[in-house]
Amino acid sequence: MPTVSCTRCGREWDLAYELDELVAGNQAVEQFALDHKRHTGHFPDDAATWLARCRHCPEGVERLSRGAARRWAETHARHTRHSVAVSHGTDGEGTLVEPGDWDGASGDGPRYP
Repeated sequence: MPTVSCTRCGREWDLAYELDELVAGNQAVEQFALDHKRHTGHFPDDAATWLARCRHCPEGVERLSRGAARRWAETHARHTRHSVAVSHGTDGEGTLVEPGDWDGASGDGPRYP
């Protein structure tokens, strides 16, 4: 059984409940990490998150998927005209989302590589 630990909470959890009762399958760890963040305000250890941070104001988000962080960055850039840096928490490499980076003229909405 997979386990998840959190040094901030000083605890470790066996994910048998998520696998057996919630039938979360391959997404059990991700679901637990999201629930942990919602209840405690932080992700458990080893949750490889994507960070989107505005370069002009204190706004930002931390998400488990690249697409979710990128969508937030594009929405923030579109509404505020601010640049947003998107990076993976473990490698520090990132991309910059600038106002106007999305293809709004076609009506297709943003595109995610």
